[in-house]
Amino acid sequence: MHKRRSGRGHVVTTLVLAVTTLHAGSVMAALSDEELAKLAQNPVGNLISVPFQNNANLNYGPSKQTQDILNIQPVIPIDFSPDWNIITRTILPVISQPALFPGQARVYGIGPTQLSAFLSPANPHGVIWGLGAITQIPSETQLELGSDRWGAGPTAVILHLTQGSPWVYGVLVNNIWSFTNGPGGSYNSFLAQPFLNYNFESHKGTYLTSSPIITANWQAKGRDVWTVPVGGGIGHIFHLGRLPMNSQIAAYYNAATPQFGPNWQIRAQVQFMFPK
Repeated sequence: MHKRRSGRGHVVTTLVLAVTTLHAGSVMAALSDEELAKLAQNPVGNLISVPFQNNANLNYGPSKQTQDILNIQPVIPIDFSPDWNIITRTILPVISQPALFPGQARVYGIGPTQLSAFLSPANPHGVIWGLGAITQIPSETQLELGSDRWGAGPTAVILHLTQGSPWVYGVLVNNIWSFTNGPGGSYNSFLAQPFLNYNFESHKGTYLTSSPIITANWQAKGRDVWTVPVGGGIGHIFHLGRLPMNSQIAAYYNAATPQFGPNWQIRAQVQFMFPK
């Protein structure tokens, strides 16, 4: 039975959110827009953030229509010890998928959720890295949107970020194997996301970015194994009141793609940034 929230509870929640936002603004005010941009570009940065990343995959499927995937990706760091942090990263995809067979209608819903946890040094020197595990949760609301099987595997990230340098670059990798039975079939999937960012010194908070998501389906054959995008875009730090937001727009051409895969991807992202 659904219970309506009381007015008192709503007021308390609103006050808590207001205090959190003000605290975020006071902490972030000490950071320049360039420092905020570099912090947002670090996948294992000591920062709570909530990115909303929309990927429009053009000419997808046999009907050559647009598949749209909105990834909601909260990142939450946890103090494990004075020397180590655990960085959790969740990806919840909201999908609009065109028909893949004659007579089939477009499908809307949530796809499988992926949860990653990285163990990373709290005070890194030089190269920054994180090692951990990734779990795939069969949260799809329609069978057409993913395999109804649990999966897991290793994940890792390594990057270079130094004070005074405009460059931030590195790579994130993982591989997921299914390990339960269920509709949709088994899977064995690889992902590599290299990222290269150049932060302009003359335009604080503005940067060029390239972060193609390269994937491989190890159970496919021939040209259906790899998806290899090439491209990039631009990003900028904005402020919603005192709350910083990282925004990006980019385009990628798939130099390699499965038979009915998309040939272009348009990516737009808004990332809300909060202090830990």
